[in-house]
Amino acid sequence: MSDINPGFESSSSFNTLNIDVTESILSHLPIPSLVRFTLVSKLWRSIITSLPPPSPSPSSSSPWLFLFGIHNTCSFHNQSFAFDPLSNSWLRLPSSSSSSDHLVGSDRFLFTTAPRFSFSPILKPNWRFTSPVRFPRINPLLSVFTARSGASKLILVGGSSRIGGLVDIEERLAVQVYDPVLDSWELCSPLPADFRSGQDHQTLTSALFRRRFYVFDNYSYFISSFCLDSYTWSDVQTLKPPGLSFAFLNSCNGMLVLGGMCGFSFNLWRIEEGSMEFSEIAVMPEDLLFGLVDNEDEEEEDSNKFRSLKCVGSGNLVYVFNDDCHKKFPACVCEIGENGKCSWRRVPRLPSPVNKFHKVASFCSTVSISDVFHPEEAQIGGLIRI
Repeated sequence: MSDINPGFESSSSFNTLNIDVTESILSHLPIPSLVRFTLVSKLWRSIITSLPPPSPSPSSSSPWLFLFGIHNTCSFHNQSFAFDPLSNSWLRLPSSSSSSDHLVGSDRFLFTTAPRFSFSPILKPNWRFTSPVRFPRINPLLSVFTARSGASKLILVGGSSRIGGLVDIEERLAVQVYDPVLDSWELCSPLPADFRSGQDHQTLTSALFRRRFYVFDNYSYFISSFCLDSYTWSDVQTLKPPGLSFAFLNSCNGMLVLGGMCGFSFNLWRIEEGSMEFSEIAVMPEDLLFGLVDNEDEEEEDSNKFRSLKCVGSGNLVYVFNDDCHKKFPACVCEIGENGKCSWRRVPRLPSPVNKFHKVASFCSTVSISDVFHPEEAQIGGLIRI
């Protein structure tokens, strides 16, 4: 290890550890720390950049929260941020470099859905266009899944196609599956007609859980799931905890989790497959909840001020944040322990300066050190190279 800085070597016995032990220790550190440690020596950089991806166990992963701020008239004002829960810090990301302002994120990738469909690794943009989508979408539900064959695919559900300012209701129900190997789109059984009554495609929320893609409608409180093996929809059921005004569906810690507002309370419920029965698992502390909204108007007593709250989750974390640009996107996070115990904490403020945006694309995703140093090897669902 002659290439190690002599001062560092003499002040620490860490360098005398064998490579296996060193890899084990380094694998538990936050990614920002690992990036800094690559500067210690050529050996450390080689070890760190060769670390294997973390275990895919959903109960142990701590996903990052991603916020992509989009300015409709000047892309110069676009900004991208990522929150790393292990280091409890925000990172500024490079611009998405995409000319589209219709962005969706999933599984370490960022997607543009209109006017052309494309995707790129999150941390280091490198865009790839797909073959034309059967129905170009705006704000669709999207997820990456692994087929029984082991190949990774994308599912695209709902969204809108705006022509002359109108929304095509029938096309909004479309379901499309993309095969990256064949570079082809398959039109599947549409979203059940019960969802047609919704007033806005943005009332839909979704979660990928145990080989089913669940869709929940905040307008009708209907829920249905798409089987990723048979490409068929389940019967439509109703899911509405008492007092629910709006909610978001997530898959966390081996559970289907609904997070939403009930009056002046933000709750998390565990949803049972099949029966859609729900049980409360957590309630956000009041000080955290009211810290996410503007309380300057003491006389405002309706829950409409909570309408700008959003909720995304995966692994063992659920993030709740305010996507109103005037409030600088305050956020908090709930950690769901394996014993079912939940703990809440406030997320630090975004690093200044924060521009004003017309819209924000938000999602959470696991991140590995290979996403930083080997973006050219980025793979959809961990299988398909782009």
